[in-house]
Amino acid sequence: MDPFLNPFFLLRIAKIYYFDINRIWKSSWNEIRKYQDKCLQKMVKYAYNVPLYHDKYKKAGIQPDDIKGIKDIEKLPFITKNDLREYYPNGIIPKGFDKKTGFLMSTSGSTGKPVFVYCDKFSSIKRLTANVRELKAYGGNWRKSKIVLVIDLESGSVENTVFSMSVMPFLKQILPMENIKYIHMGEKPEVMIKKINDFNPDFIGTDPNILRELAHLINNGYGKDLNLKYIISSGAMLDNYTKKYVENAFGVRVLDVYGSTEAGSLAFECLEGNYHVLSDFAHLEILDDQQKSVEFNTPGKLVVTKLYGKGTPIIRYTGNEDFLIPIKKLCSCGINTPLIKKIEGRSTDMIVLPDGKLMSPLTVTGIPAKVMDYFGTYKIKQFQIIQHKVDEIEVLIVIDDKLRNIGPSVEKILNELKKRFSEKIGSSVKVFVNEVDEIKKDETTNIIKVVVSKVKEHQPK
Repeated sequence: MDPFLNPFFLLRIAKIYYFDINRIWKSSWNEIRKYQDKCLQKMVKYAYNVPLYHDKYKKAGIQPDDIKGIKDIEKLPFITKNDLREYYPNGIIPKGFDKKTGFLMSTSGSTGKPVFVYCDKFSSIKRLTANVRELKAYGGNWRKSKIVLVIDLESGSVENTVFSMSVMPFLKQILPMENIKYIHMGEKPEVMIKKINDFNPDFIGTDPNILRELAHLINNGYGKDLNLKYIISSGAMLDNYTKKYVENAFGVRVLDVYGSTEAGSLAFECLEGNYHVLSDFAHLEILDDQQKSVEFNTPGKLVVTKLYGKGTPIIRYTGNEDFLIPIKKLCSCGINTPLIKKIEGRSTDMIVLPDGKLMSPLTVTGIPAKVMDYFGTYKIKQFQIIQHKVDEIEVLIVIDDKLRNIGPSVEKILNELKKRFSEKIGSSVKVFVNEVDEIKKDETTNIIKVVVSKVKEHQPK
């Protein structure tokens, strides 16, 4: 039976819309924590019937009743990407889960081995709720604001699951949805910008790589009559240069949203510039190398627990491989959840220094933006940082030909970039800055990575 024909399922949707969306504004942090406790108890009981988790919990001597709330979460074992791969397909869902009414989603597979997870329709609706929340925080309305989403509509993607196969087709049957337009990110950028220009949206949502391509077209005379309120970036790390480059091209602010295929929406940037955790959707642990919670203003590795849905549970999952910095402060925007100062990027993108220490990619990805501000030009169209060896880094630069002969020379810019990268990284690493015609996409993810590290491991000399 189609769940959308089930009145009890429709009541759950109504509850999400009328109560869940506003929880992070209306509930105190203590109330949200109590809600988390109840959700975690339910998720652990559900997970105990999933072979992967049952085996892990049995080996650790854990019973569902041992977990009373978030305070007990450290009793639970970690779940890795390899765990999900090894137990796929039947070992990552409980017996009786109907694959025909659920959805199978996969990660991009940045290591060459994608991870698959199942979700139910309720989970896809909760993911959509996060988008409604973000839009509300930015002064928009999902029923009235004109929105363009440039997303991956291929089978198996999160976007295809949420926007093409679950709740949105149902809503279109009962509500006018002409204010939301989808564009497949596989289309040519010139086609995308024309469709965006014709629709004239209030908001654009897509990933940083698409935004960069669209910004280049804007700089070359496309889309001049756009009247945007904000641009929303998601799906990949938003580096400082891309953010400023896109903001300069479109003339509006870019706001960042953070999530993952496996765990859904996790946090979003408010208008005050702070990242708010969606604490009623997920519990985030930020841990050091000893698996202990880090202090505020200290980077640590993310361990995430999804607090809703059926299909594949995500509890104490280490597979995101991101570094986050928690901060302790109150935000004036009115959202009552913990804050993240920075999302430092995937650990696989970290720069390894000769002494064995790791350097966050955001330490250096902001350099091109600072150089452009220094010279008062945005002639760098794109850049990529490649660590070939532990003591050798190459910075690839693509110059916008339209701006090549305007303002400071390309040589002057490249020299300034080399100087600043060398100062930031240190004299023990050789830095080469080279102009190229094109930066190629990563073959496994089909995106252009800002930082590529070919140093898998390093022992200090």
